[in-house]
Amino acid sequence: MRRCATVVAGTVEHRATEVISYWHRHDLHEIEYAVSGCAEIRTPTTHYLLPPSHAAWVPAGVEHAPLLRDVTTIAVFFDPAVFDFPRVGAAIIPVPPVMREMMRYAARWPIGRTHEDAAANAEASGFFTALAGVVRRQLAYEAPLSLPVSDDPVVRDVIAYTAAHLADARSAAVCRAVGISERVLRRRFATVLGQTWQEHLRQARLVRAMALLSTSTMSVSQIAAAVGFGSASALARAFRAWTGETPSAYRDRSLTSVDPDESGPNQT
Repeated sequence: MRRCATVVAGTVEHRATEVISYWHRHDLHEIEYAVSGCAEIRTPTTHYLLPPSHAAWVPAGVEHAPLLRDVTTIAVFFDPAVFDFPRVGAAIIPVPPVMREMMRYAARWPIGRTHEDAAANAEASGFFTALAGVVRRQLAYEAPLSLPVSDDPVVRDVIAYTAAHLADARSAAVCRAVGISERVLRRRFATVLGQTWQEHLRQARLVRAMALLSTSTMSVSQIAAAVGFGSASALARAFRAWTGETPSAYRDRSLTSVDPDESGPNQT
């Protein structure tokens, strides 16, 4: 990825109209900002949604696969030998205006640049040091935009069926589709994921609702119906209990990139 030994940070821009999905890892820390569209990122244990006004943090060495379709992103890479970050795993974080503009400005320094004189190196180093400080601060504000994944064949199939039928998913229908009993469903989810299928369904519905609030013009009532809540008020109650704010407040914050200090961190 790097072509110049003096380059310790830089950017990569993605403009994807088709799906990009391949497993890989970097020797650099990565923070990827969704400029437009909604991206997805998978790690061996978690499936993350990356809506606009958010960024995905992927530490050096973490295997991951991006799912990009009709999306524009800017990724910034940091050399872990130079930039110190908290020892946290992959995460989705909100992007305040200052961080958004800094990441866009950083695009002038691609990670693959082949030469950098002393003056340019000093300018880039100072800028990326400042940006790293902003990213470090934002890592305290993780957004609950993830779902567990599993290589257990039964759990994997149940998760896939559930995701495809959020509006009307029922345990009996899931079991028929996968060919298991409800007792097996309960046991397998408890053993593999440490949660019930009903808990997973609720989480999947809320994550999808968050993505739709950030990327669509659907009303809250329409989103509630699309993801399986009986009414807008039912979605609002569940959403507030999960995130600490209403769907409308979350939508406003996502669209305006409000600094988390103004509304408090998300509650998980």
